[in-house]
Amino acid sequence: MTDTSNSPARHARIIARCAGLKPALTAVVHPCDAPSLSAAVEATNAGLIVPVLVGPQAKIRAVADQANLDIGKFRLVATPHSHAAAAEAVAMAGRGEVEALMKGSLHTDELMHEVVADKDVVTSRRISHCYLFDVAAYPRPLFITDAAINIFPSLSDKRDICQNAIDFAVAMGVVLPKVAILSAVELVTEKMPATIDAAALCKMAERGQITGGVLDGPLAFDNAISLEAARIKGIVSPVAGQADILLVPDIESGNMLAKQLTFFEGGDGAGIVLGARLPIILTSRADPASTRLASCAIALLLVQARR
Repeated sequence: MTDTSNSPARHARIIARCAGLKPALTAVVHPCDAPSLSAAVEATNAGLIVPVLVGPQAKIRAVADQANLDIGKFRLVATPHSHAAAAEAVAMAGRGEVEALMKGSLHTDELMHEVVADKDVVTSRRISHCYLFDVAAYPRPLFITDAAINIFPSLSDKRDICQNAIDFAVAMGVVLPKVAILSAVELVTEKMPATIDAAALCKMAERGQITGGVLDGPLAFDNAISLEAARIKGIVSPVAGQADILLVPDIESGNMLAKQLTFFEGGDGAGIVLGARLPIILTSRADPASTRLASCAIALLLVQARR
């Protein structure tokens, strides 16, 4: 297994880009365990967010006391339970009272249910998740989408997922992102619907239905990220071997790919939910501090782009 001891430094340049920016006013939803409340405190101390803690007041204060976390200066909006915390935080977002949402110790589905039901928070775009990975073996940042929200996306869903990722990459400083639409093979075949979707997405980009990036697919993972693999297979493409964005066929393949990069390659992946009117930070209890901070930094950069 790759040594990940240096991972805290891998997203340092993303955090450094936030220097001098006004922190994002962020509703932290139900931070009722030490990892989620610690993440809010860490991001605050790093100047990335101004937190509004939304959830059961007694539980939050008990966690802070037990974990020795100073939350004395934080605004706290009291709710009786996690369902109410999600509803109140999303309502605050809809009213424009906060600039970002950050998941605490509640389930992702619980928060996202409230998000998609609020007409003031959703847009015409399909909501999707995107990872920004820093992998030592790859010479550029690598975006992977969607590995957390859309289980089995349709063609129209993939169009939005792709556009969300392109817009995200551009906001992160990538000029004309290269999108590899992944499948198991490089040829279009009716036996593999993902290859047909890939070909359709490329045509949609040609017709202006997807803008701001360069698409190619279907591409297998090897020839999406390796110029040598693409050369051996005779693939001539502006994307093959140098992809910025990997668009996966479904959540299972995306989830496995993201976790393989993390645990086998020592990749450090920070994630964000896109497609709503404000960024949504989904942190995991298993995330190291560097990943949690990088996710908050990404959210701040997106907030700053919209200010």
